Amino acid sequence: QVDLVESGGGSVQTGESLRLSCAASGSTFTIKTWGWYRQAPGKQPESVATITNAGTTTYTDLVKGRFTISRDIAKNTVYLQMTGLKPEDTAVYYCNAAYGSGYTAYYWGQGTQVTVSS
Repeated sequence: QVDLVESGGGSVQTGESLRLSCAASGSTFTIKTWGWYRQAPGKQPESVATITNAGTTTYTDLVKGRFTISRDIAKNTVYLQMTGLKPEDTAVYYCNAAYGSGYTAYYWGQGTQVTVSS
């Protein structure tokens, strides 16, 4: 079992920055990939960024060049540095962690709200 707790959300103006944190506890050695998802009101959830244990990262085109995912192994924490925020980035951001051998399942955090106003 892995517990994920997000923090760092808030309300900012267009162009400002935020850093989200996802603190993991429990059997984190079972995790293969860490990621951030977001869900805006009335929209489907979408993957924002992922990072593997090897450090390989992926980003949705919507955030490339503005967001950076990183991981502090010693602190069991994953970060999402968000710069150049836009109103369309407004959403609840969720941290997740993929695990499993021969299958993939996910742990999820409770989410943190990010609101960007123009």
